[in-house]
Amino acid sequence: MGAERMRGVSGGSPARASTASLVFVAHLKSVPEPEPKPAALIQSVDRAISVLELLAKQGRAGITEIAEELGVHKSTASRLVSVLENRGLVEQQGTRGKYALGFGIARLAAAGTRRLDLTKLSQPVCEDLARRIGETVNVAVLHDRAAINISQGFGAATVAVQNWVGQRTPLHATSSGRVLLAYLDAADREATLDKPLRRYTPHTVTQPAELAAELDRTRRDGFATSFEQLEMGLHAVAVPVFDPRGEVIAAISASGPSYRLSRRRAEEIVPDLAAASAELSAQLGYQH
Repeated sequence: MGAERMRGVSGGSPARASTASLVFVAHLKSVPEPEPKPAALIQSVDRAISVLELLAKQGRAGITEIAEELGVHKSTASRLVSVLENRGLVEQQGTRGKYALGFGIARLAAAGTRRLDLTKLSQPVCEDLARRIGETVNVAVLHDRAAINISQGFGAATVAVQNWVGQRTPLHATSSGRVLLAYLDAADREATLDKPLRRYTPHTVTQPAELAAELDRTRRDGFATSFEQLEMGLHAVAVPVFDPRGEVIAAISASGPSYRLSRRRAEEIVPDLAAASAELSAQLGYQH
């Protein structure tokens, strides 16, 4: 009776049963594996960071040692190290040697150091330029869809002192923000401006096509302006700052009241801004 049932299920012959099994196995292989759950992803990231911290502390370690430190099986440790090795964050010393931190770590550290250097180096540049042109000078960087001011200098003509350091300012309505936007590639720019643009004054550009035209003009002319687009009575002009790879890492701007920093004068001080930018970019390692 049991044999009869087996034959009924398989189609009546061992050959058919084998074929059916193969088809079933092939179907299973074609079904995509479920994506890891958030908790599992967080655990993997935490373990990967632990591997890097271990290697930073000890200099080098083998898979067995890494597995013991993490409290996981050697195969799990091996997979983690393999991913880190593929990204250049760790490297194996010798054919079957222990692992150490890779040059990818140095690349990431250099990027972070440049950002810290930018904050330190830009402050005296801002102060010197502010003294020469008599206006408020800021250096801003792109962060989380906004321009963040990291340093500031005040000119002798500054009446009301407003501290912009650490403040977020809109990209589309400021001269610094427009510089940072102008030098993004098209995909990054579109991702950054994926929400409706806020109107701060009657002069704020909120139409994507009009803003795109102004950003193209910024790249062509090498500077951006903002005339009463963020605040009524406030004018500003900015130029890009370059990192060692020739990419725009920041913008340096001068701002002041419209009665003093007229449209004409804003363009007249562009060479001063460009000279300050060249000085700061050179200190960061940029070679024109």
